[in-house]
Amino acid sequence: MSRPVQAGIVIIGGGQAGGWAAKTLRDRGYAGRLTVISDEPYDFYERPPLSKAVLLDGNAPLSRLFSEQVVTGLNIDWYRPLRAEAIDGQQQIVTLGDGRQLQFDQLLIATGGRPRLPDARWASHPRVMTLRSWDDAAKLRQALQGCRRLAIVGGGWIGLEIAASARRLGAEVTVFERQPALCMRSVGADVSQALLELHRQQGVTVRCGCGEISLEDRDGTAWIGSESSDPQAFDLVVVGIGVELNLELAHSAGLKVDAGIVIDGQGRTSHPAIFAAGDVARHPTLGLCLQSWAYAQNQAISTACAMLDAFAAPYNDVAWLWSDQYDTNIQILGVPIGGVHHVVRRTPQSQVFFTLNADRQLVQMVAFNDARTIKLGKRWLAGRRVLDPQQLADAEFSLMALK
Repeated sequence: MSRPVQAGIVIIGGGQAGGWAAKTLRDRGYAGRLTVISDEPYDFYERPPLSKAVLLDGNAPLSRLFSEQVVTGLNIDWYRPLRAEAIDGQQQIVTLGDGRQLQFDQLLIATGGRPRLPDARWASHPRVMTLRSWDDAAKLRQALQGCRRLAIVGGGWIGLEIAASARRLGAEVTVFERQPALCMRSVGADVSQALLELHRQQGVTVRCGCGEISLEDRDGTAWIGSESSDPQAFDLVVVGIGVELNLELAHSAGLKVDAGIVIDGQGRTSHPAIFAAGDVARHPTLGLCLQSWAYAQNQAISTACAMLDAFAAPYNDVAWLWSDQYDTNIQILGVPIGGVHHVVRRTPQSQVFFTLNADRQLVQMVAFNDARTIKLGKRWLAGRRVLDPQQLADAEFSLMALK
């Protein structure tokens, strides 16, 4: 076997976290060899448009993170489309799918996740799709052109975004959700109800609390049933029931893994030369993994800084994610852990849902078409501000007074 290639800093993953890490390393003055391994042939791109603009526009260009000129200027040694198969932590070597080996000085794992499916029968059915990559989006967009009846299995954020896009394309949409409410793992009951109303107003059939969901193949057509509904025929089925994190490489390297790769505030794993960023990296203070555009970007930037400077400030941003559905922009700040008080503020243009702890401090805010209040919420969270539920609920009261 030939000797390993000296690869400098190696990034495994060509998505948002990998892209921002690569750019930050160069922006901060790293002039050594920079190697990126990606199992897709494309330059760095972001995923949020895949379920929205890309599905709606047949001419949508690759949702690039950076221009071609910027990517060229990063002077990356690309290995694509190729998979990293194993990491030898002791020797600091990555083995690729074609047998080549790369010797790293430092390594960043930004491998993201893959769509979860109920079982192999779903994976092999020609009318069942998932949405995670650019190629997935192109394939789904083509399939939706001739789709009259669409089933979406999973009432989480990705499923609801696809439902909104499919309705705009004219499909009849039915959402099947095993749990009693939509997105209930990430938001409270009031927000779940608001999401339900939003989609029903747009003509989506939503079946929550339907228990086990079944797939039958009848002459090439997909029939979907559940514990609460008889099987129905659909032209197309999209499964959005979460992701399986790509943790195999972390295990091969002997890293500490607990519901994700365990990192400190600088993105460092249990191996001093190996870092992790994005979906696979367990949030250093929340202790859970976030599938969030903001986390993938900002935690990767923070980690890249730490790779070059051991005294770089640790990452401690609050959880923040957003979703566009129909004409509604939904922003979620914080997580509902420790929530005691639930307050709703409604105006003709917006709805804001506040979750406070026992000390009346904000733990989560969900805003429908009200980005300005989210900015206030970031200050309240940072300052652990004590809030008055009556003021929050009063649409006549100016929240700007609480700056």
